[in-house]
Amino acid sequence: MFRNIVVSAFGAGLAVCAVVTVLQLATTEPLILHAEQFEGGAHHDHAAGAAPHDHGAGVAADAQGETVAASDAAEPEEWAPADGFERVFFTVVANLLVGVSVSLILLGGMTLKGGAIGVRSGLLWGAAAFVAVSLLPSLGLPPELPGTPAADLLERQTWWIGTAIASGLGIALIAFGGHWAVKAAGLVLLVLPHAIGAPAPPSHDVAYPGALAGEFVIASLVVSAVLWSFSGAAAGWLYQRLTRAA
Repeated sequence: MFRNIVVSAFGAGLAVCAVVTVLQLATTEPLILHAEQFEGGAHHDHAAGAAPHDHGAGVAADAQGETVAASDAAEPEEWAPADGFERVFFTVVANLLVGVSVSLILLGGMTLKGGAIGVRSGLLWGAAAFVAVSLLPSLGLPPELPGTPAADLLERQTWWIGTAIASGLGIALIAFGGHWAVKAAGLVLLVLPHAIGAPAPPSHDVAYPGALAGEFVIASLVVSAVLWSFSGAAAGWLYQRLTRAA
């Protein structure tokens, strides 16, 4: 069984990597590159001594701009893959690792739950995981383009992980709980993280056009939905084939 799970997850990961990479290159990648152009322009203006969102600050703005420029010059630039082949290569490697990992998680869950594993069950598990891990957390912390103001990283990660866990448990209680009280508890878990609220960003000012953010959220959720649902379906199909062959 363990061998079938590993082989199925790796095979599904390869297929998912190919599909998701093509989707990203056609949808999210152009939006990211577009936003990075505005981010670079804002940085250039800062270094030149122009304070953004304040066109009448006079000498104070010039002093602030010089301080920021000196700070930027003192800090080394963070490494990032170059555009073109290098960027695509690292995207493919990351998608392969994610595809295999997601397929392993879904197969592990289906195995622990018991019952038949196939395309239908894999698709359902993948769709449920997408809702728990991507869709519901995005209500509080939507996918962000480069240059988007954000709250403290640790606070965002804590809220996101807590929301994903609570959402997954909530969906499981609703789907598998027999008593109405159990299903009600699952509904409470789905709502609780959003009642607490996600960490708020320091501002909502961005250098890129606001419409880009909406396009990126939709594109990212579509890619994530394909990632989880296709991983489940492909892994379930491969596992079923290997099990029958054995």
